[in-house]
Amino acid sequence: MLATVAKAFSVPEIRKKILFVAAMLALYRFGAYVPAPGIDVDAVKTLEDQLTGSDILGFLNLFSGGSLSRLSLFALGIMPYITASIILQLMTVVVPQLERLQKEGEVGQQKITQYTRYLTVALAFMQSFAYVFLFNSLTPAGTDSVVGELNVPNVALIVICLTAGTTLLMWIGELITQRGIGNGISLLIFASIVSGVLPGVQTWWNNPDQVFVVLLPFIILGVVLAIVYVQEGQRRIPVQYAKRVVGRKMTSGGSTYLPLRVNMAGVIPVIFAASIMAMAPTIAQLINTPAALDFAAFLAPDQWAYVVGEVFFIIVFTYFYTAVTFNPVDQADNLKKYGGFIPGVRPGRPTAEYLDRVLSRLTFPGALYLGAVAAFPTILFSQTGGGFFFGGTSILIVVGVALDTVKQLESQLMMRNYEGFLK
Repeated sequence: MLATVAKAFSVPEIRKKILFVAAMLALYRFGAYVPAPGIDVDAVKTLEDQLTGSDILGFLNLFSGGSLSRLSLFALGIMPYITASIILQLMTVVVPQLERLQKEGEVGQQKITQYTRYLTVALAFMQSFAYVFLFNSLTPAGTDSVVGELNVPNVALIVICLTAGTTLLMWIGELITQRGIGNGISLLIFASIVSGVLPGVQTWWNNPDQVFVVLLPFIILGVVLAIVYVQEGQRRIPVQYAKRVVGRKMTSGGSTYLPLRVNMAGVIPVIFAASIMAMAPTIAQLINTPAALDFAAFLAPDQWAYVVGEVFFIIVFTYFYTAVTFNPVDQADNLKKYGGFIPGVRPGRPTAEYLDRVLSRLTFPGALYLGAVAAFPTILFSQTGGGFFFGGTSILIVVGVALDTVKQLESQLMMRNYEGFLK
């Protein structure tokens, strides 16, 4: 990985892209420390320990890079955009108009992206409005409120600023995807989680259980190796191309393979599941009744109910996202169109059924792997007090995003360092 990054800096165009990504991430981290207008900074400091100690708010604070505990401009993080993406992808299955847009190619995808942006702004507005009243309710009696005076102008100012912060993050993420290297939204979440490395290391080092202190690096290393091993695993289906005439030329046939990864969905199901599981407890804490608070505690990240729910949604979203990104019928039609076939399988519908059967068998262990990696460290570290930063969800996202970014970097290098066959 380090050798790939070093080679990338030797290519001026790639170096500009890397520096652009670094500048955007630096801007994101700078905004995480800029308090929103209308916020009482001193009152926020008194609530910081309470916010980071809360299971659900601490989890949301992790994905915002600590912005939520400071009520900064980027307090909402990029989670409203992820939630909007989940809603739109689910609606494409049940809404025929969205399904037709999805099949229209790039033009239809641009319209779906535009709908996602509108929904992101709406969700950010509602979420920021809810956070204003949530933080106001968390203020101890007899002390200054975090949001100052709870009047219409002040609330409107805070809500507009927080919504604008999420919109700016969405734009930064799209800019990184277009002009940089890697997926911009994933890199923003990556930067948020990595920003908690030092507090996580401090929590680990100060743990009274010395056996845990010694074993933790080896456990994390084992989890990382397992993630890399499965992420790189793939089933290679042989494909044979027959000779065919194109114009006045005859193309020679050949053999290749169709790679089907064990985990074709990547870290997207983990992010989706984390968003869904954090939604209900957040609403429960906003209601702030004894029954709602008990429900929020029941779905805390260190509870069995949360782990079981997260694993369930990871499995569901793994199958769903794999079905969205890989269509066996389209793949079979493309193979038939270009004269390709799988040895022993007839072209057309039999090929689609064969690919669907193989993909289903691959997706099941891939979904179980994602659920196990997300659940095992969370259970282990919650029992030993290792700090939520070292949860399986965080490790999965960090390692998965790093692998995908390095692969894109390698592909960029391969395109620009290609040596002709005559050399």
